Amino acid sequence: MPDQRKKGDHPAQPATKKGKRKKGRISRKRKWFYGLFFAGALAVVAGIVGYLLVILNGERILAANKDVLSLTEASVVYDSSNNKIASLASVNRQNAEFSELPQKLREAFIATEDKRFEEHSGIDMLGIGRALVKDVIARSAKEGASTITQQLARNLFLNQDKTFFRKATEASIAVALENQMTKDEILTMYLNRIYFGNGIYGVKLAAKYYFNSSLEDLKLWQMATLAAIPKAPSYYNPKDDIERSTQRRAVVLSLMNDQGYITQEEEDQAKAVVYKPPGEFNSGSDRNKFLTYVDYAVKEAMQVMDMSEDEIRLGGYKIYTSLNATAQQTIEDEFDDDSNFEKSPDEQKQQAAMVIMDHSDGSIKAMIGGRDYVRKGLNRVTVPRQPGSSFKPVTVYGPALETGDYTPGSILRDDKKCYGSYCPSDSNKNKYIGPVSMSQSIMESRNASAVWLLNEIGVGKGVSFSGKLGMPLDKDDRNLAIALGGLSHGVTPLQMATAYSAFANDGKSVDAHTIVKIVDHSQETRYQYAAAKPKQLMKEQTAAYMTELLQGVVGPGGTGRGAAIDRPLAGKTGTTQHGISGLKSSYNRDAWFVGYTPEWTAAVWMGYDKTDKEHLLKKSSSAAAALFSKVMTKAMKDVPKGSFGKAPSEPTPTPPAADAPEQVKNLTGSYDPNQMLVSLRWTPVEGDGISYRIYRKDSSQAEFSRALDSAAAGSADDMSVAPGMSYEYYVTAYNSESGLEGPPSARIAIEVPAVEISPSPTPSDDGWNDGSGEGNEGGNNGNGNGNGNGNGNGNGNNGNGNGNGNGNGNGNGNGNGNGNGNGQGGGQQGGEPTSQPTPTPTSTPADAGGTGSGDGAAGTSSAGDAAALPSVPAESTGP
Repeated sequence: MPDQRKKGDHPAQPATKKGKRKKGRISRKRKWFYGLFFAGALAVVAGIVGYLLVILNGERILAANKDVLSLTEASVVYDSSNNKIASLASVNRQNAEFSELPQKLREAFIATEDKRFEEHSGIDMLGIGRALVKDVIARSAKEGASTITQQLARNLFLNQDKTFFRKATEASIAVALENQMTKDEILTMYLNRIYFGNGIYGVKLAAKYYFNSSLEDLKLWQMATLAAIPKAPSYYNPKDDIERSTQRRAVVLSLMNDQGYITQEEEDQAKAVVYKPPGEFNSGSDRNKFLTYVDYAVKEAMQVMDMSEDEIRLGGYKIYTSLNATAQQTIEDEFDDDSNFEKSPDEQKQQAAMVIMDHSDGSIKAMIGGRDYVRKGLNRVTVPRQPGSSFKPVTVYGPALETGDYTPGSILRDDKKCYGSYCPSDSNKNKYIGPVSMSQSIMESRNASAVWLLNEIGVGKGVSFSGKLGMPLDKDDRNLAIALGGLSHGVTPLQMATAYSAFANDGKSVDAHTIVKIVDHSQETRYQYAAAKPKQLMKEQTAAYMTELLQGVVGPGGTGRGAAIDRPLAGKTGTTQHGISGLKSSYNRDAWFVGYTPEWTAAVWMGYDKTDKEHLLKKSSSAAAALFSKVMTKAMKDVPKGSFGKAPSEPTPTPPAADAPEQVKNLTGSYDPNQMLVSLRWTPVEGDGISYRIYRKDSSQAEFSRALDSAAAGSADDMSVAPGMSYEYYVTAYNSESGLEGPPSARIAIEVPAVEISPSPTPSDDGWNDGSGEGNEGGNNGNGNGNGNGNGNGNGNNGNGNGNGNGNGNGNGNGNGNGNGNGQGGGQQGGEPTSQPTPTPTSTPADAGGTGSGDGAAGTSSAGDAAALPSVPAESTGP
């Protein structure tokens, strides 16, 4: 191709190496510039995004845990005298308001924990930089560099692990806290949250614990001492180590001086003070005291306040209760005394529960849910068990009296009888006696007459009456077994105490409760107990009659006499059979005593949580009655004594109505030492439907009370007398058809002599074993000893034998029967034995009371040992 360049043009020259190098350098600079620019922009964007993520993460955590930001404080429970008995929180803390925090105290913590607290926004970047350098050198995340806000965030939401992830989360929460709260709010929350050792949380309680001081009275050296503790609470608190605490205090004071909060003189003076621990400190944290009562009160507070348990326990409330400290401490002490309970064959203890309440207003005075009760444990006061005969007043006698057709003197039938397939049985100590008064039936806890009475009034009345008293029965309970406390599900001690409270409260309902009022941290009353208008659950006459009947139960001859205390008392025992198939034993599953004085009502239950052949009660209801007596005697020592008032069936001085029975005439009486009873006789009153009421008082009583009733025309036996006592009696006639009672008879007095036991010249047994023995053959003085109950017999001439007690023998030889025993003795000159008539007993008590018949090998006795009180039928058990 021809060259087209013009003339004069320079020929083309190749590019030089120098030009190429220059162009390359410009290109590389541009790349570096753009790279740095984009990297910087990316870093800025990443930083902004990271910051936003931190903020958003912290905000998210706060939003999900709003309740955590509220300053929780232990609620406190008080007794009826406004004394603190328990703190409810799991930690011991008292909160302070910002206005309560002295300025120097705030400055001490700021100087020590976060000197740039007022400047940063939750994160101290300079501190973080310093911490990062040290972490890199140490190749771990050891340095803290946490601000006060970060420490609060950790305390609220996180653990104490020092990981980069935890620190990032902590920082995010700290920033969020700074966005939502003021510095004053953050510092106040921090000082209320931090731990000061020895179970103490918050600076307010720490001031009390370490110095017995309020916040406003703290000295500078004390403030510095408190500010020194949070770095290592168990290491720097002054009670555990004064020297280390003093050294750390000096560091705090130096920091305060360096930052201009105090002068050098103030620093020196505060350093020089020597710490002296205060006296015993009561923070109100005795969380192991009166646990049953406190747990029950918390549940009640949850109901009346409609709050969760945590809200009640941590809400800073003051919960005022009706607890009587004397009564509660008495229950606690008696339940700690093992002698009040039967010994178990293994680690499963015999258990018990008891509740005491004031039946005038339903306030619960004391309560214990078992032996060795633990917080939130099994409260047996609210656990249903079979009530046995303690239920008879609820389903039998109460509803019968309520009909108006029956009174305590009404005659019932006590016969062995079946009702269809149901055949109730009585204790083998209760013999069927046919006609029996209601008062005697309940006093001796007779089963047959109770079932007969329920059958007469109808099961429906018993079910209805139980429901009125707060114990609705199951549909399967509509049968005669409820007369003896045989229920499908049982009832609780609290229900029983509430039911008996109605008897004690003139038939009016009571609302069992523990809480009087609840006050919040601002002293505003959030709840005040207001009793509902009481309902008349039964006639006042019914309640009065029931009190009269139940007083007989705890009197001489009653099944509940072991519950007697030094004030008027009415009550009822109860036991239930073990119900274990194939086990032939008289041991029981449950034992009860429910009773009331004119002031308080209480219920005691005893038994095992798990009943089997090895875990049964041997002492029946006597142990429950004895425990009731012990507790109530001590618990009520400061309670003024009242009285039940005059029973409605007692005779009044007003003239009887025209158709009332005539006055009983010719009342006489005598004491029978052989049977140990007082026999009363009188001239019968003419008329239909006439029965008799026997009134009695002993030498220790000021007023007469009805002792027994009799359907017999002109006679009655009082078998509940005691040796060494004197008694007065009078009798009235009662017309069951008209319900009218005649005027009192003339009074008579009977002395019951004290019994002395004559010492036996030779050792012998107690007279309860079968006697045996043969006289020595030969001579006129053969001798033999027969121990048993009966008469000594012998044959022969010119001899006699003496049986110590009420037995005589004739013949050659001596026979001694100790305790109405029999001695057989034969001498050489005796003939064949012949039966001899039993001599008439003398009026003087024998050495070992009772009469008998038979020979020394098979004697029997009707009264037993004269040194003991007469045998009284023990309480029967339900099916």
